[in-house]
Amino acid sequence: MAFDTKSRELGPLEVVVEGSNLNRAINQLKRHMAREGVLKELKRRRHYSKPSVVRKRKQKEAARRRRKEARRRSRFMG
Repeated sequence: MAFDTKSRELGPLEVVVEGSNLNRAINQLKRHMAREGVLKELKRRRHYSKPSVVRKRKQKEAARRRRKEARRRSRFMG
């Protein structure tokens, strides 16, 4: 069961329960939610964050993404 998380912008997360294997379906749902960032977003929205804190967090996340991309590029380049 392959899910393309890039093409799906907004929509319900659906998991098919095959047979009576409910535990597997729950684990799949948890994995999909983690991949989509739903749990991280819920944790982030539990409390109010000041705009300055939000800006700093976004800057840190962007820097992390840039470092990750640079590592990936350097691995492929040489």
